[in-house]
Amino acid sequence: MHNDWCAGCGDFGIANAIQMALAEMEIPRHKAALFSGIGCSGKTSHYVNVYGIHTLHGRVLTFAQGAKLANPDMTVVAAGGDGDGLGIGAGHFVAAGRRNIDMTYVLFNNGVYGLTKGQASPTLRLGEKTKSLPSPNTNYNVNPIGLAVASGYTFVARGYAYDVRHLKDLIIAAVRHKGLAFLDVLQPCPTYNDINTRDWYAGLDAAEGSAERHSRIYKLEDTGYDPEVHYNEESEINERLSQALIKSLEWDKKIPTGIFYRNEIITPYETRLSDKVPNYLENHPSEQRITSHGKPAADISGLLDGLEV
Repeated sequence: MHNDWCAGCGDFGIANAIQMALAEMEIPRHKAALFSGIGCSGKTSHYVNVYGIHTLHGRVLTFAQGAKLANPDMTVVAAGGDGDGLGIGAGHFVAAGRRNIDMTYVLFNNGVYGLTKGQASPTLRLGEKTKSLPSPNTNYNVNPIGLAVASGYTFVARGYAYDVRHLKDLIIAAVRHKGLAFLDVLQPCPTYNDINTRDWYAGLDAAEGSAERHSRIYKLEDTGYDPEVHYNEESEINERLSQALIKSLEWDKKIPTGIFYRNEIITPYETRLSDKVPNYLENHPSEQRITSHGKPAADISGLLDGLEV
């Protein structure tokens, strides 16, 4: 389909990184599904040549989780904006963390509602006034990394839309993670957000008229940061969660990207479900024949037997 994003939009870099990641992993097109919500980012499912499902505002995680549970053999990626996922979709964002379904959620984070003329999104900081706002933002911002960590996501990372290769590597790590992976992607909106621009992320301070660039973006892996939970001990898990939260609060002068937290000790939801329904993974819902010559043909006896009390 024709791509009609604004020139310079960070969405291009994120879509390219998703394409590069799936290609590098050699995932067959019919084994991958990309779900998207409403907003500029919602068009991503139109531009990646795998199964694409364009869903409802704030509901991308519910559709994606349902698909993954119906067919656990699929690689499922959900994509949505900060307004979509942390505004109307905030309840689903938190609930998804409790389940830990084996899928990936990529959040396009630009601080504004780009498709509906630049209103302040949940990630725009208190007191900031973009060119699309009549007055400074009156709400405090949501911390996507902190919220994901607190909600139970077992892989939490941040990328930057203009560092496509690093973002591609993060997406690969997220998809390979056994559990629910969240990737917060910072991106400029050249049309409505004139604060967090490409030059701003690159460290060019127009107010001082300096041509010297000291990028605000830095990589956690370059500092020796360890996001991994190595032992199933409460003290270590809490330590990793705490350091991830502290790092997520860095902003303005230095902004970290990379993996903040990774815990593969917690079992994915599909494993928990198969403990209750022993034949679930071998005989999952998408393998069921629904009708035969117009008559119901699905055999759910195994499922019912597994749920018998």
